[in-house]
Amino acid sequence: MSGYTVGQLAQLAGVTVRALHHYDEIGLLSPGGRTRAGYRRYDDAELDRLQQILFYRELGFPLEEIAAILDDRSVSPTEHLRRQRELIGDRIRKLENLAAAVERAMEARTLGIQLTPEEKFEVFGKDYQEDWEGEAEQRWGDTDAWKQSQQKTSKYTKADWERIKEEADAVNDALVAVFTAGAAPDSPEAMDAAEQHRGHIGLNFYECAPQMHRCLGDMYVADPRFTATYEQLAPGLAGWLREAIHANADRQEQS
Repeated sequence: MSGYTVGQLAQLAGVTVRALHHYDEIGLLSPGGRTRAGYRRYDDAELDRLQQILFYRELGFPLEEIAAILDDRSVSPTEHLRRQRELIGDRIRKLENLAAAVERAMEARTLGIQLTPEEKFEVFGKDYQEDWEGEAEQRWGDTDAWKQSQQKTSKYTKADWERIKEEADAVNDALVAVFTAGAAPDSPEAMDAAEQHRGHIGLNFYECAPQMHRCLGDMYVADPRFTATYEQLAPGLAGWLREAIHANADRQEQS
């Protein structure tokens, strides 16, 4: 007899036999047949349905809602796939936003932000989490840049942080404009935009020498959270910015 036993299906799909029994009990996934001894047998149609179940479970849908979705005869298999693509896109965007929030939180901790928790959420976004701040201190707490930043930013008010964020957004807008215009990373326009990026750091936080700026550029492509922040602004921007920072550092060191 062809098909899969409950154990084979569980192993193939990476679920437990108990879960398959439960799905059968609630009518979410019933076997296509039974052996003469009464054991469950699943065919390819049940395997396909199980894949759909596991997809929606991964996205957090309750079993009752999954059953309603899959049993809706007005929705074709193609429409199911289209819906899944949209849901995956939503999950990707959410994860990108979370990665950007991590990066903002790390910057907040690095720069010694003196704000209340409510103000941090207001200035840096709804995804801000204070738990992320400790990582920045662990990474840079013994550096001169950290000490300079702490000394400078300890006097900043909420209005100061709002101004600095607006300036940072303007710097990023300039980077995106030059990048999307097709300028090479070592072009004068790209290097000027990178210098504006360096100047914003030096003006508001700590002395950012060309060599230190190189290190930041390297981190933007080495750390996925920083990469995600710039890739969200424009796909490919993180790697381009690193090259522009390096080119500008060469220019500054030769001048």
